[in-house]
This record gives sequence, C-alpha cells and structure tokens, in this order.
Amino acid sequence: MPLCCLNMKSSVIVLILYCQVYAEAKVLHIDLHIIGCSDSDGVDMYGLDGEEKWYADFNKGKGVMAQPPFADPFSYPGAYEQAVGNQGICKANLATDIKAYKNPPETIDPPHSSIYPRDDVELGVENTLICHVSGFFPAPVRVRWTRNNQNVTEGVRISTPYPNSDFTLNQFSSLSFTPEEGDIYGCTVEHKGLTEPLTRIWEPEVSQPSVGPAVFCGVGLTLGLLGVATGTFFLIKGNQCN
Repeated sequence: MPLCCLNMKSSVIVLILYCQVYAEAKVLHIDLHIIGCSDSDGVDMYGLDGEEKWYADFNKGKGVMAQPPFADPFSYPGAYEQAVGNQGICKANLATDIKAYKNPPETIDPPHSSIYPRDDVELGVENTLICHVSGFFPAPVRVRWTRNNQNVTEGVRISTPYPNSDFTLNQFSSLSFTPEEGDIYGCTVEHKGLTEPLTRIWEPEVSQPSVGPAVFCGVGLTLGLLGVATGTFFLIKGNQCN
C-alpha cells in the first residue's frame, strides 16, 4: 500500500491511500481515500475504481453518499467525525511542512474542460449536462453554469477533486436541465493556472426533417401524371386517325 504526500505552498496537503487487490498479477480494484486541507478549504473522500463513493461536506457538517440511488446501499459510520479530526491533523502537518521546506513554490497546472449531455438529447425531455474539468493542480476549481448568458444555480452539482495517475486532478460538475430549441448553455471554469476563465458552450442539435423523400415523391408523381396525360393524348389522336 503505497502512501503519497503532496506538499504545496500555503495550499493543500493531500494524502492518497491506494489499496490494490491482486489476482494472478492483475489489479481487480483500486480503493482510494483522500485527505486534503488548506487555510480555507478541506476535503475527505472515499473512492473506488475511479468513482466517488463518499465525501465530507464541511459546509453542511455531514457526510454525503455520492452513489446513485439504484446502487446497493452502504454507509461509513463515524466517517464524518473522523474527517473533522483528520482536518486538524492535516492543517498541523501543512504548517510544519511549509516551514520545513521553506515555503517552496507550488506546481500549477491549468485545467482543460469538455461539456456533453449524459443521455441522447430529445427536446422537452429532462436530461443532464456534464462539465468535465481535468488535468489541473492544485484544487480547487470554480465552475459556473449559464443558460442564454444567465447564471444558473438550481440543479447544479459538483464532485470533489479526484486524482489522475499523474497526480493532477479531475472534477465533474453536472446540471439538470430540459433541452429546448434555441437554448445555449455554458460551463465556465476558473482556476489560478488560467489567465482568464475557460468557457465551453453547448446547444441542442435539432434534426430537421429531410425534404429529399418528399421532393422525390412529388417529382415522381408529377412525371407519372404527365406520362399518363401524354399517353392518353396520343391514344386519342391515334383513334381519330383510324
């Protein structure tokens, strides 16, 4: 079980604990526990195989199960109380490390982002927009949603930062919405590594009904009628000649 500690200038200490289960030299699952802190923020999160399972919401003073309602129920008894204690230890270690390493400059990696719908888009049918922010360091990032250039806060959710294999972070923000024709949605990301906010735009693609079959049918019907009329004309003329 390797244990990794990342030190940052007046920022976040993150303890990452990986537990790998091996069978015939193949990794079956990766269990993850992250503890992080700064002067103004903190994180305590459990994950499994790249998915967030539980995190401590220090603003609301409780733990949050991040799994969807259809998942098998489970819980972390006493985890929030332990997370509060971990924050005290983390901040003490942070102050000690900053002093010991003589306040080293922190590594900063700017994020990149993408925006996409969770399900196939149908106008008037409720869906979820996902804004994936990845490759950034350190936390946090700030994510804002807009609809037609107006800020949106209702139906917004954001995950806790999750580590990549290169020790940068990724994070998801989601927006529950009902797509309507003409709407334009935006996901704006702010981070200390960006010189200006990073915005991605999404709008529903409306499939226009094809006019090709109707045109071909119309042309075919017209030609058919002309053919009938022409045939009738020559038939009458032929009878008159006889």
